[in-house]
Amino acid sequence: MVQNTNDGSTAQPRLRIDISWGNLGGLPSYYPTPQGDDRALHEAAKAAGFIGIQDGDPELCASLGLAYGMSGRASVVGEAKALAEQAKRQNADCVTLHVGWGIESEDETYALVEDVLKASEQVNIPLYIETHRATITQDMWRTVQIAHKFPEVRFNGDFSHWYTGQEMVYGDFEHKLEFLAPVFERVRYMHGRMGNPGNIQVDMGDGRNRSDVEHFKQMWTRSFRGFLTTARPGDYFCFTPELLGPPSYARLFTNASGQLVEEGNRWQQAQLYVEIARACFEAAQHGSA
Repeated sequence: MVQNTNDGSTAQPRLRIDISWGNLGGLPSYYPTPQGDDRALHEAAKAAGFIGIQDGDPELCASLGLAYGMSGRASVVGEAKALAEQAKRQNADCVTLHVGWGIESEDETYALVEDVLKASEQVNIPLYIETHRATITQDMWRTVQIAHKFPEVRFNGDFSHWYTGQEMVYGDFEHKLEFLAPVFERVRYMHGRMGNPGNIQVDMGDGRNRSDVEHFKQMWTRSFRGFLTTARPGDYFCFTPELLGPPSYARLFTNASGQLVEEGNRWQQAQLYVEIARACFEAAQHGSA
């Protein structure tokens, strides 16, 4: 599979920080968050230090010097190439994909993976299969089998789906991390989001003294280490906060004034996640857990 790695430079392998439009758009005004039209939000992302916007406006990204990435769904064989070609026309540097619906047979699953790999090579653009509910990667066991069957496959890690959906803390968490090593070795893009055993997306406060945060740090660090093991000069790993709003079922709570509000400030949480990711990447560079 083509990877969104070498940029032609001789720089050391690095972490690139983007943000998802799902995290950036629709931010409520009752928290201190960027407001305004699409251009204003794109400008705010750039001012905050984000390098690109996944699912942003391709023209605005180009005009502001921001990278642009896409996400999409390949439900059946043949759809991956069309998405890859669309991304190429819009100058996207990669696509993260929800693949299948999670009810496919083994043969159907492998046919979908082969289709994604073939489309990536034919169109010459990275297509990262996302670890996501209601897809072929919703199950940890099956995803590991995909990695064994197709060593060239590369993933977008959104581990909140497994952490909650497969209740990773129920049982031997450390054993599960070891089992997932073939996946961590192949993650090259990551949707930054954390959950707890009962909820896919949770406000993490300042991130301190929380076992769930520590668990995600371990998964992120192992993924970064997997990247660094094979990275070449100029390669990069794209970390993209993706904290979604109420249209995507984010939790709402009643505040002291009786107003329904989002659980937390997604804009501030995204920046906290960036700090955590950078610390994890540094730990991976130095071989620490």
